[in-house]
Amino acid sequence: MKISTKGRYGTRALLDLALHHDDEPVALKDIAERQQFSLSYLEHLVAPLITGGLIHSVKGPKGGIALNKNPREIKLSEIIQLLEGSIAPVECVDRPALCQRSKFCATRDVWDEVKQAMNSVLETTTLQMLVDRQSKKAPKDAMYYI
Repeated sequence: MKISTKGRYGTRALLDLALHHDDEPVALKDIAERQQFSLSYLEHLVAPLITGGLIHSVKGPKGGIALNKNPREIKLSEIIQLLEGSIAPVECVDRPALCQRSKFCATRDVWDEVKQAMNSVLETTTLQMLVDRQSKKAPKDAMYYI
């Protein structure tokens, strides 16, 4: 499965937020500028992340978005699920009734293993782990660090 732009940009936006929040909301325009994607696209990504409870919006002159949880508690699987849906490479993995061959299909077994392997990585990787990795790759104040 390919992670779409939604999943990639959403993950980058949350990583940016985790790196720059300092207990204050971060303006969407600042994230969009640092990450080099449009503000309107970022606004589109924020809605499912708010609905899913990962972030909240703060109104006012010092408003923006902020994490609802500690980055150690946010798994990449949550982010990808909210933005992408299932990570199954084929539909029959999640919905075997779609194909009458599902019970007897060896390739479906492989696609299920692929999904489980990807899910294992996403379930065991937290936003804090990305923060730690990113901090080793580029300084926090680097303009374009991802």
